[in-house]
Amino acid sequence: VPLEGFKALQGISGPQRFQIHKAYGAPERLPSAHTCFNQLDLPEYTSKEQLQERLLLAIHEASEGFGFG
Repeated sequence: VPLEGFKALQGISGPQRFQIHKAYGAPERLPSAHTCFNQLDLPEYTSKEQLQERLLLAIHEASEGFGFG
């Protein structure tokens, strides 16, 4: 996040707001990110604990980079 906060995020063609989208498919899937569009795709997890566990797993263990695999 830029020093100016989320309001200063830039995309491919200028200012681009951060967005969270529903990812369809199995709730066991990891979240995915589209960094060019400041977008995070989240499956519909069954609990906050599952959300936290899957986010941390994606951040710490994804060998190809978060969202690229």
